[in-house]
Amino acid sequence: MHAVEEGRTVYDNIKKSILFILPTNGAEALTLIAAIVLGHQLPITPVQILWVNMITAVTLALSLAFEPPERDIMGRPPRDPDEAILSRFLVWRLFYVSLLMVAGIFGLFLWMRSNGAGVAEARTVAVNTLVMFEAFYLLNTRYIRQSALSYKGLFGSGKVLAAIALVMGFQLLYTYLPWMQLLFDTTALDGTTWGLMLLVSASVFFVVEGEKFLLRRAAIRRG
Repeated sequence: MHAVEEGRTVYDNIKKSILFILPTNGAEALTLIAAIVLGHQLPITPVQILWVNMITAVTLALSLAFEPPERDIMGRPPRDPDEAILSRFLVWRLFYVSLLMVAGIFGLFLWMRSNGAGVAEARTVAVNTLVMFEAFYLLNTRYIRQSALSYKGLFGSGKVLAAIALVMGFQLLYTYLPWMQLLFDTTALDGTTWGLMLLVSASVFFVVEGEKFLLRRAAIRRG
C-alpha cells in the first residue's frame, strides 16, 4: 500500500512540475509573439528570459518535487496506464494560464510606457511581474484540483515558501544591484509600482482557484 501511495505521489509531482513549467514558458513565448505581431518593442529581452528560466523558474519548479501526497490520493481509482500525462483538462489550464500571464505582463509593459516610463523601467516591471505570476501560480499548482485557499495550502510547504523567498531575493538583486542593472538593463522601482505588480500577478491565483471551485461543484453534482 505504501508503495502504491509513493508511486502516485511521484506521478502527481511530475504532473505538477509540467503544469507549472509549461504555462510560464508559454507566457514568455506568447508575450514576445504578441509584441512582434502588434509592432511593439519586446517587453522582455532574450537575456532577461535566460535569467528567468535559469534562476527563477527552475528554482520554483524544483520545490514541487518534494510535495507530500494529497489527502485524496489513495481514494482515486487506478490510473489507465495508457492515459496521457497531459489530459484535455491540463491542456486547457496551460492555455488559459499562459494567456492570463501574457495579458498581465504585456498590459503592464504598455501601461508603463504610456505613462512615460522608459524602456528599461517598463521591462523591469515586465520581468518582475512574470516572476511574481510564477510565484502565485506555484501555490495553485501544489494541488491540481483541491483548493489552495487554506493555511496548509498557502503555508504548508516550507520548501515552496523557501523557493519563493529565494526567488524574490534574486529579483531584488536583479532590480537594485548596480552591476545587475548594467548586465540586464534594469532599473530601480518604487513601492507603488511593486504594489501594482503584486495586484496584477495575484490575479492568476484567484482565477485558478475559482476554476478549481467550479470543477469540484460540477463533480459533486455528477456524483
